[in-house]
Amino acid sequence: MSCESKVPAQIEPYVRVLGMDGAVDFLLSFGGAELYVPRNAKGKSMVAKKFGIEKAQALAEASEFLPRRVPTAKPWIARQLYKKNLSVAEIARRLHVTDVTVRAYLKRAPKGEIGDPRQLRLF
Repeated sequence: MSCESKVPAQIEPYVRVLGMDGAVDFLLSFGGAELYVPRNAKGKSMVAKKFGIEKAQALAEASEFLPRRVPTAKPWIARQLYKKNLSVAEIARRLHVTDVTVRAYLKRAPKGEIGDPRQLRLF
């Protein structure tokens, strides 16, 4: 199993429809709130405006697999952003948490998913 495939079950439908980067962006934008995605998207919804009508319709079709309230998934997002070489401080700002919390998220990552967050990066 690759590191990229370790996606929590409640987030998997978002990743399947939007891809990893799209799912991160979606969760940062809509996480924590109830969200209705109409099956017949016409481009007026916030989701359609941000991700396009096709992605909004794909999310609507996957709605039976989506939780009623969009998960925040902050630990998972922190790991994805860290893999993209964002600093702990930048991740903390994006997630509206402290750097201590981000380090805790990274420390609790599944074994082998990311390197030791205390290790300095070469580049």
